Amino acid sequence: METESECPVDVSILVPTFNCRAYLDRCLVSLLIQRVSKEIVVVDDGSTDDTRSLLDLYAAHHPGVIRVIYQEHSGTPGSPRNRALAHARGRYVFFCDADDYLGPEALSRMLATADRNGADIVLGKVVGHGRRAPESMFRESADQVTLLGSTVYNSLLCFKLFRREMLERHGVRFDETLRVGEDMVFTSHAYCHADVISVVSDYDCYHLVSRPDGSSVMQEQGSRDPLAWLRMARVPIGLMARHIPPGSLRDHLLLRHFRLDVFDQLGAPLLAADEADREKIAFEAADICDEWLTEGVIERLGAADRLRVESLHDLDRLVRLAQVETATLHHRLTTLEWDGDRLVIGGHVSLDGFEGEASLLLRERASRQERRVPITRVADLFSVSIPVAALPSGMWDVYAAVDCEGVRRLARLGSERAPGLDRPAPRFTSGIVALPYLTRQHGNLSVDVGGHLARVPASVRLAEAGWLRDGLRVDGVVEVAGEPAAVAVRDLIWRERRSGREWRAAATQTAAGAFRSVSRWPAAGIWDSYLELDVGGPPVRFPVKIGDLGRLPAPATWWSGLARWSARPYATAVNRRLSASVRAVTPLTLLRRLLHRAR
Repeated sequence: METESECPVDVSILVPTFNCRAYLDRCLVSLLIQRVSKEIVVVDDGSTDDTRSLLDLYAAHHPGVIRVIYQEHSGTPGSPRNRALAHARGRYVFFCDADDYLGPEALSRMLATADRNGADIVLGKVVGHGRRAPESMFRESADQVTLLGSTVYNSLLCFKLFRREMLERHGVRFDETLRVGEDMVFTSHAYCHADVISVVSDYDCYHLVSRPDGSSVMQEQGSRDPLAWLRMARVPIGLMARHIPPGSLRDHLLLRHFRLDVFDQLGAPLLAADEADREKIAFEAADICDEWLTEGVIERLGAADRLRVESLHDLDRLVRLAQVETATLHHRLTTLEWDGDRLVIGGHVSLDGFEGEASLLLRERASRQERRVPITRVADLFSVSIPVAALPSGMWDVYAAVDCEGVRRLARLGSERAPGLDRPAPRFTSGIVALPYLTRQHGNLSVDVGGHLARVPASVRLAEAGWLRDGLRVDGVVEVAGEPAAVAVRDLIWRERRSGREWRAAATQTAAGAFRSVSRWPAAGIWDSYLELDVGGPPVRFPVKIGDLGRLPAPATWWSGLARWSARPYATAVNRRLSASVRAVTPLTLLRRLLHRAR
């Protein structure tokens, strides 16, 4: 194999195809417009539609870029992918299915990340169109993540950028005996040998498409047969365990397989199976647990999966847990209002066919910390009063929760609600702003404590200004959510309009809704004023407006050394914001003026 410096292209894009004529145009065009040094290797796995004529046409119009290989139908996705990989010549390879497509900047962004970090694998954000896409590993971009310290192993799709030398050195290939799950084997093997893994999450790189006709392998009847899936899952689990010694890392990776491959089959798939198959599914899951489940994995499991482990040899109990897990959770928001400083939330919550203990669960979006709030409940009606100012600063999502049989069912509250119900006004209390709102896409209820994302309603008005020996005195009035808010005052910020330079002047509270600040500017320029507030979250700033009652002093002058300074406070024409025009005249300035006049 040639060294990386001898590779003729940067990226080999490998495309397996079988009867994808309807989607192939979009796929190939999205690959051709990638602005990287590339080759596109297409392996047709014995298509019987018009795929071949289209591939011949593309190859003829793009010689040296598109290479097409034809083979007899193998029946598994691993065969054409392996063959495409055998013909790849790039430093990196990227697998793309023929019914999917790439964002225009996908490979340029991923390749730049790979080269900057010396990455062996780069994950680019995947978005689904009618198909579920992995999300947890794409919350933020990262130059380098570890398997133990991240969730990248949750995604075993092969739609990633792989360093080809790494794949060749370790013999990483697709399992050609598997009709589904072959990419799990390939990707888990590659992860085991990757020294550097990077993530690109700020761009939609890979578009995962569901075929409307249901003709893809993963959409075929029985493609997710639970018994077959459990038997398939043994392959990547065993392969990973051969490369990763026992310990925290192996337990972390095993957790992914148990949660997503093993215990997932004990939910809805178990209920859909007949009695005889249910016993086989439970036996297969128990056998995998006997071989691979460790105490380290059990410690990492959620409550519901721990119950499954305890019930593996009790089929009736497993079925009962699956029924609780799949029962419809009914919820409806009917009341959302303030009672003083407490947010009152009321509505309906019930679990279809089961009795359980209902509550509200508040989950902070960034830290994932949770607060369970017991509710007053009559039948399926509930009401709860929450002192939101006592919550830690953050974005709190509100869930309806029902605990039954040891299983907690959750659903975001608010998407179903009484007609005309809207969010209440923001509330400012104890120096903290709380902003209940309904999310734009689904109408789910959240509470922004501290003004992290929602707009903080505030006003800052000039009451009076005058000159002191130390500079310009600014007396103002500040309100947040209609309440006096001088307790939240931090600094008066002066921002120079042209350079963007900022100057801070301390502001102090003089009354419940009044503040004072004294300023002297460090340089000449046009300075716009903003009052910075601490309302429980990140600092927020608002322009100081000059109302009808605001009074401005006449311009002032003073000497500093040989320089004569002048400052003129004024109201801007458009929004009557307090600004100041500051000038400095030095002997050099006067000399320049004289020379200019002499010309």
